[in-house]
Amino acid sequence: YFNHKVDSEGGLYEDLIIESLRLTGIDVYYIPRKIVNLDMMMNEDIGSRFENAYMIEMYLEDVQGYSGEQTVMSKFGLEIRDQSNWIVSKRRWEQIVGSNNTTIVNLRPNEGDLIYIPISGSFHEIKFVEHEQPFYQLGNIYVYKLQCETFEYSHEDFATGIEEVDGI
Repeated sequence: YFNHKVDSEGGLYEDLIIESLRLTGIDVYYIPRKIVNLDMMMNEDIGSRFENAYMIEMYLEDVQGYSGEQTVMSKFGLEIRDQSNWIVSKRRWEQIVGSNNTTIVNLRPNEGDLIYIPISGSFHEIKFVEHEQPFYQLGNIYVYKLQCETFEYSHEDFATGIEEVDGI
């Protein structure tokens, strides 16, 4: 039983979420995108850079594998369209990534940032961040849900200082 009006119980609830993410999650690198040259007409960044990488634990929501269209054969060749949903603790993200002010919007994870999964050696690009769930447990939001797709490289620069990430 949790009382919605007692902040210490909210802190306990958040601590339990963080502990469960550490136990059942995967250590991944969160790599924020740095906008270099913004095209105002198309509202896109032509030459993105990735200069920082932060190790953080995240939970893969569907442990049976990736969802989405998977691998598609088209007239343009083979396309991999794996999708995944990741859950990260709001407090842990703010401690590790948000406190460094390296993201475009510093209050939360950003669309366009990358997640590097060392186990599979793959990059996933964040397409949508669910940062306002319709139901607030104990009057607060404790996690972010990141909807991601396989990252398609197109001449971005990687200089994170982590050899495993920069080498790919």
